[in-house]
Amino acid sequence: MVADAHLGQVPPAVTTAFHQFLDEVPQPGDHLLLTGDLFDFWFEYPTVIPRKHFASVAKLQAVRARGIPVTFVGGNHDRWGGSFFRNDLEIAFYAGEAELELAGRRAFVAHGDGLTEQHWSGALMHRFTRHPVTIALFRLLHPTIGFWIADLFSRHLADTTKDRAVLDRAAEAQQRWAADFLERRPDIALVIMAHTHRPRVDRWPDGRIYLNPGAFLDGGRYAVVSGAGVELRQFTAAPLQPA
Repeated sequence: MVADAHLGQVPPAVTTAFHQFLDEVPQPGDHLLLTGDLFDFWFEYPTVIPRKHFASVAKLQAVRARGIPVTFVGGNHDRWGGSFFRNDLEIAFYAGEAELELAGRRAFVAHGDGLTEQHWSGALMHRFTRHPVTIALFRLLHPTIGFWIADLFSRHLADTTKDRAVLDRAAEAQQRWAADFLERRPDIALVIMAHTHRPRVDRWPDGRIYLNPGAFLDGGRYAVVSGAGVELRQFTAAPLQPA
């Protein structure tokens, strides 16, 4: 599974590495899970998608063409997808949380935004961007204007989320939230969240697990869930050959 690549606001090397990852890592028999903020902004109009993400979308389509199922749980930057992913790419898309079967485990999957925000403004923004009226009004904008506004806003969010102490507190709050959730839901064996860019695996005595795969933009971090267990990994992209 992969989270927090933030394609569109990261250096080109991160995008290149992610494309190599899609070419090399998911294999037939696997299930690729994207747990939010793959794109720094994604909004789906009825007939328009963000042009700058075309190459990444083509790579996802190539993964599907190899017969590999793909599930995308949107994050606070890219939860506004829909029929394009489901119908055109045959990717299972969830705008919020999802419960899935992963390697024989019942899993609760959420990007994590809105659950453990450390400031009132984060909680307010979470509600505002998910509200149906907000989404409907944004869809009335011409795509060129809408994407321009979103690009400015995404850069602002990137500047305001560089405080490591804030992210550390959010990561600790996520761990507590996951523990409380597992206490309430004995049927869930695995809780997966991202958002804080903090990789972590917490194992309970009964075998249940909380997992944060970390951010792909941070050195190619990802995670693998299999029948043998849960593992954090890092993908190292091959150096580009000179032309």
